[in-house]
Amino acid sequence: MTTGKINVSVENIFPLIKKFLYSDHEIFLRELVSNATDATLKLKHLTSIGEAKIDYGNPIIEVKIDKEGKKLHLIDQGLGMTAEEVEKYINQVAFSGAEEFLEKYKDSAKDSGIIGHFGLGFYSAFMVAEKVEIITKSFKDEPAAHWTCDGSPEFTLEPHDKTDRGTEIILHIAEDSLEFLEEYRIRELLTKYNKFMPVPIKFGTRKEKIEQKKGESVAEEDKDNIFTEVEVDNIINNPNPAWTKQPVDLTDEDYKNFYRELYPMQFEEPLFNIHLNVDYPFNLTGILYFPKMSADLQLQKDKIQLYQNQVYVTDNVEGIVPEFLGMLKGVIDSPDIPLNVSRSYLQADGNVKKISNYITRKVADKLKSLFNENREDFEQKWNDIKIVLEYGMLSEPKFYEKAGDFVLYPTVDNKYYTLAELKEAIATNQTDKNGKLVVLYTSNKEGQHSYIEIAKEKGYEVVLLDSPIVSHLIQKLESDNENLTFVRVDSDHIDKLIQKEDTQISKLSEEESTQLKTVLEEIVPKANYSVQLEPMESGAAPFIITQPEFMRRMKEMSQTGGGGMFGMGNFPEMYNLVVNTNSNLATTILNTPDKSAQESLVKQALDLAKISQGLLKGEELTAFVKRSFELIK
Repeated sequence: MTTGKINVSVENIFPLIKKFLYSDHEIFLRELVSNATDATLKLKHLTSIGEAKIDYGNPIIEVKIDKEGKKLHLIDQGLGMTAEEVEKYINQVAFSGAEEFLEKYKDSAKDSGIIGHFGLGFYSAFMVAEKVEIITKSFKDEPAAHWTCDGSPEFTLEPHDKTDRGTEIILHIAEDSLEFLEEYRIRELLTKYNKFMPVPIKFGTRKEKIEQKKGESVAEEDKDNIFTEVEVDNIINNPNPAWTKQPVDLTDEDYKNFYRELYPMQFEEPLFNIHLNVDYPFNLTGILYFPKMSADLQLQKDKIQLYQNQVYVTDNVEGIVPEFLGMLKGVIDSPDIPLNVSRSYLQADGNVKKISNYITRKVADKLKSLFNENREDFEQKWNDIKIVLEYGMLSEPKFYEKAGDFVLYPTVDNKYYTLAELKEAIATNQTDKNGKLVVLYTSNKEGQHSYIEIAKEKGYEVVLLDSPIVSHLIQKLESDNENLTFVRVDSDHIDKLIQKEDTQISKLSEEESTQLKTVLEEIVPKANYSVQLEPMESGAAPFIITQPEFMRRMKEMSQTGGGGMFGMGNFPEMYNLVVNTNSNLATTILNTPDKSAQESLVKQALDLAKISQGLLKGEELTAFVKRSFELIK
């Protein structure tokens, strides 16, 4: 038996581990299971190249709770260690002088390389244990070793009579960590961190019914009872998750089943998936799913999960996944993601940006192929995915470059155009007298229905753009397409929206027009309405309320952030009241001598115009209804 000190200068290592490296004590289990997995996979490699002349078999990792003894056991059937290796790997903190280690971490533990680099995973055990034992037998023909340490720098190392290959770690759980002796807690942690580890993990046993073999004789009275119950290992993980396989080996059903495995509480099927698989200039695999999106961009509780060699790291994938894809679900696994020592923070690193760019490109390519392969299906899914893609166009230049191939602009009549197709479709009819192509759009098919109908009567296409970021998007499209302008159907009367050469002549003389305007401005509230007189066709609506495109768009942009004029969000709503001078109503108002009758006509007409814009509410609506009933008595 030998005793010794882990390292002369290591006095401070344990408080340091507790305080800095691992703020989250529960990850000790992740680290110990990861070590056991590494030991098992290393053995697999050595047997495959003939260096370890033993039978690899079907090794598992077992986690056992001994509640009475206040112990937690982790047992693997991996490489094992000789006493000399224990000395080297455990006592010398994996080749690193503790002084160098302390120097590196004393100021901030959030600035360093991957955890395995210093062999510190094992030491996380001391966050929850007052004493740790290692009983280990190497695959080499050497006696087993038994190492014990109580969290001080002193340890003991002696021979042990263990005969089977592998390592058992025994944690004597400290009083402040007794939660880790509860079965539900350990199951929760294994499921969270080790659900897809590449070596089967056993946690207890479970009962399973199996059908008796056909050849076995079954007594008459047991005819109905052809199932027998047996006890089997409870394997808590899936060692071969879908993302580790080749896309050609997976069916649509496999992808859907894996989605359910990732998110057992998700009841809606994903729309489609994107399988990532790259080995240069970095390693990355994964599967991303497009779920059905809600227009309000609500925060997702099920996020993309980040793994490192099948070990769960975090669901905070900021930086790795471009921001606009943060609304997707799925898994990304990369050994090349630079993490800090506790695996919980991502390092700022050139590779991370490359990974983000790759994912953007891959998603764009997949969307393009889905669009090309089955356009009809893509169009049906458009409403469920548009918010992600529109956000992507705004936030990722590389995505914007490719988006023209598959981003759609649906019309109110459910026709779907790409931007190039839309331009072609409206070129003849919707080019104004200055040669500008005018795209008419609506943000609310029901609310702007009367304006849409007027535009359709003219043979114009009206595009439906109703996501919350639409004002930002059309601003960007206009700045990149010189002769293109987007105008909402209710922002002016139809002849002004797309100005052609021919102009209507007004029935009213200039003097009559001035007189009419004076009458209207005395009655119509100045704070919200600017009166405009326009000669239109006599059959057009006499009063139309419009909201100038520029003002409204700036206001919307400032409300959704990232653009618009400063303070526009608090700007009062301003509308134009467009009065058709060729309508019979205009003439009637002008020729009504009684001031009160004149006022009544104007108010009634203004209220009708407000109703068509959904602006008549509350007290005003009640008064209008009352007044209307009076008129038809």
